Amino acid sequence: MLEYSTITNKGDRSVNEDSIAVIPSGKSGFACILCDGLGGHGMGDVASGCVCDTFRNMLLGTTEMSGFLPVALRCAQANLMREQIRLNATRKMKTTAVALAVDDKKAYVAHIGDSRLYIFRKNKVMTRTLDHSVPQMLALCREIREDEIRNHPERSSVLRVMGIEWEKDMFDVMKPVPLRKCDAFLLCSDGFWELITEEKMCEYLKNSDSADEWLGMMTKEVRKNGKGREMDNYSAIAIRNL
Repeated sequence: MLEYSTITNKGDRSVNEDSIAVIPSGKSGFACILCDGLGGHGMGDVASGCVCDTFRNMLLGTTEMSGFLPVALRCAQANLMREQIRLNATRKMKTTAVALAVDDKKAYVAHIGDSRLYIFRKNKVMTRTLDHSVPQMLALCREIREDEIRNHPERSSVLRVMGIEWEKDMFDVMKPVPLRKCDAFLLCSDGFWELITEEKMCEYLKNSDSADEWLGMMTKEVRKNGKGREMDNYSAIAIRNL
């Protein structure tokens, strides 16, 4: 059984450009998505909301989770591009997206941009999505350490987003992950993961008894570390497999 908890907060900004959508377990399984609208381009809140609305509406009509995410993200991209034209905002409305879909056997992950999904096994990080960002590329090339991504001066330089023209799919799809008891998942925007280390995520997971408690501990850490730093919007979806 999956349980989940969510948070989305504007931080110290005037507008919350993050959006989330969660569809609990049912005949079609469980799925969720988190989007972080790009504030520097304008109308990021509209872009992230558009993608989440498309995702939610599509899931209501599906019964198969294994191939859902690529189809949903393509449809969301198409809807977002149409909305840009309708609102005369073709230079605006960009967003990241990270999504999870789960059936009774496997978990499926897709993402674009620098919003992350972490997968935990035995209270340790098993894997995470790789950011489509300049610092992530530098880390992969071993020009900086992985732990330097959080404070890199170009950490906001995102290389792939929804809301620009695609010649082919720009999102990445992770190899399906078999579900096991006590697995946990965390989807989060950069405003969240930049302010909490993986070590703290694991510590709080080990010392919590529910998704609510785990997310509450992490959020407290994020707020503590963000105090006095003009906090960005921060959002997260915490999921535990009981």
